Amino acid sequence: MNDMTPFADFEVGFDIPAKPGMAAADVQTPALILDLDALERNIRKMGDYAKAHGMRHRVHGKMHKSVDVALLQVELGGACGVCCQKVSEAEVFARGGITDVLVSNQVRDPAKIDRLARMPKLGARTICCVDDLANVADLSEAAVRHGTQIECLVEIDCGAGRCGVTTTQAVVEIAEALNAAEGLKFAGIQAYQGAMQHMDSYADRKAKIDVAVAMVRDAVDTLADRGIACDIVGGGGTGSYYFESNSGVYNELQCGSYAFMDADYGRILDAEGKRIDQGEWENALFILTSVMSHAKADKAIVDAGLKAQSVDSGLPVIFGRSDVAYVKCSDEHGVVSDPDGVLKVNDKLKLVPGHCDPTCNVHDWYVGVRGGTVETVWPISARGRAW
Repeated sequence: MNDMTPFADFEVGFDIPAKPGMAAADVQTPALILDLDALERNIRKMGDYAKAHGMRHRVHGKMHKSVDVALLQVELGGACGVCCQKVSEAEVFARGGITDVLVSNQVRDPAKIDRLARMPKLGARTICCVDDLANVADLSEAAVRHGTQIECLVEIDCGAGRCGVTTTQAVVEIAEALNAAEGLKFAGIQAYQGAMQHMDSYADRKAKIDVAVAMVRDAVDTLADRGIACDIVGGGGTGSYYFESNSGVYNELQCGSYAFMDADYGRILDAEGKRIDQGEWENALFILTSVMSHAKADKAIVDAGLKAQSVDSGLPVIFGRSDVAYVKCSDEHGVVSDPDGVLKVNDKLKLVPGHCDPTCNVHDWYVGVRGGTVETVWPISARGRAW
């Protein structure tokens, strides 16, 4: 975190869950804990993979929403920059020193377009997605007004069923319009297949991405025939990056969850049928929680409930334990099945959240731990930046 942050003014338990130098056992709960060793290994591993396959890696900032984590991914993993989903989120990264920022989404609201057009003045290459010719004029007007350049990717709907065009003809029309518009530059194609990232079966995921690759290749080849080059052909997530990187058409990965891992991603299977959290990636993110009641002999109540996590992708998993299980939660309470009564009040458990992205967004701080000691505390810089 920024060295100028006045830790001396922060009170543990009120402003912040921990301070550097504290024992990890004394962190106030519930809190987000980062195993720094595991995090760094994940980051280096993905960086090495991307480099070995001749790919750029644009890390997905929407996952962690942290400038500090993004800078670590640039430093240790060689990331070229970040992608994120909202203009306000992108601006946090640009202000934090990330020099290549993609809003991997459409920007249509006039006020948001205006802020996007000002972002290059922060020193960041600024890119967004377009899937509608009508958007081109609005982006151009704002860029000209501010004397900046907005680079644009034409988004292809390659199976997610959300944003994006579905024909090569539409890709070409928008690309040509972007190149003709003052203040804009066609930078390539965005083709992220989000709908298949969490499919358990490797073969099922591959079948979905094969369709996406065919669509993208046709668009790239058609553009090339017209003399239009794609600097970026981007996509790829934690559940598919090996497909895109071996496609011969993608040149940029946009993986996010690999760095932290969560319970939902951990369940998907690799080519050998092995869970990806059992060798491919390590769990680096945990919700540290404390037992607050054990009035019932067969269950412990912990202080991490709905307000400390997102359960849209399922309940959290208790890390490293098979004798107890997190089975239910309400606003401020989590219920842990403890049939043998092995837990006691004030015991701490590490939970692997079901879905890391929205879980991170309900916390203010990451507590970075190494060797049982708090080494660093990082603000979740873009927390709540949803506009």
